[in-house]
Amino acid sequence: MATDPISGLRLRGLPVNEHIDFNSLDGFRFADGEGFPASYRAFVRRAGWGRTFGLWLIYPPVRPGYADGLLGHGAQLTARFRASYRAGESEGFGWMVEPDGHWPLATALEVFAWSENGDALLWDSTARDTDGEFPIWESRDFDSLHYLGTGLREALPLVRSRAVSILGPRPFDVEPLPATLL
Repeated sequence: MATDPISGLRLRGLPVNEHIDFNSLDGFRFADGEGFPASYRAFVRRAGWGRTFGLWLIYPPVRPGYADGLLGHGAQLTARFRASYRAGESEGFGWMVEPDGHWPLATALEVFAWSENGDALLWDSTARDTDGEFPIWESRDFDSLHYLGTGLREALPLVRSRAVSILGPRPFDVEPLPATLL
């Protein structure tokens, strides 16, 4: 049996979580009345705030006064993503939704992680599955849509593999980063 990709994450030291809003992590509700997917909650609890696979910043909900939060910075990145895709659709840039997406999907996706090379991980909170998970997509430079899986547990091995192909193997999966005040 394969190791769970979340519980198997190798951390460099202890996770940084003093700024994470655990009440929001457990209490936030999407339009469907349900909360964050279990895989995302497990990831945030295991990894805290840090750089994942040497490249990715997966945004947790944070307490007021802190930067790099899902509901603040993630929302700003989502607005940029959607504006870019609206412009792409109006210009007829069909390649922006290749290889796995389509224009209506782009209006539903929400950024929850950002890479240091300008890529985004997004979820479709309008397409929750029976396990409560959101489908995960990657947009490379806001110029493509790649389907990664039914939730973080399925997507993380693909994210890791791509990061290793860019940066090479790393001794740790998550490098904790300091909590930053606004």
